[in-house]
Amino acid sequence: MARISGVDLPNEKKIEIALTYIYGIGNAIAKEIVEKAQINPDLRVKDLSNEDLGKLRTALSDYKVEGALRTEVSMNIKRLMDIGCYRGIRHRRGLPVRGQRTHTNARTRSGKRRAVGIKKKGS
Repeated sequence: MARISGVDLPNEKKIEIALTYIYGIGNAIAKEIVEKAQINPDLRVKDLSNEDLGKLRTALSDYKVEGALRTEVSMNIKRLMDIGCYRGIRHRRGLPVRGQRTHTNARTRSGKRRAVGIKKKGS
């Protein structure tokens, strides 16, 4: 099993698809990396040589992936929260950030519904 950027790539998948298992790499960037490394995109991960893996690692060094990218994203969100902008407040409250409605829906972001105190009439 090949290990790149701290991620084990699945052996049976083609290299272009396997690279998408790394955080920060999608289909388009995976194709770019394979072209830059001059590797046959039809090769499976198990068929890669150590030389090919080295080429992939050097091609990957141009991109921010895994831990560095996660840190950058979390720092961006923290900055928004610190300056108190609208998006930062939405992050802080755990509500949808990108303008979605909240009167109904938004359950994924808001969490499980909490019952509001229901009182019977006359009690």
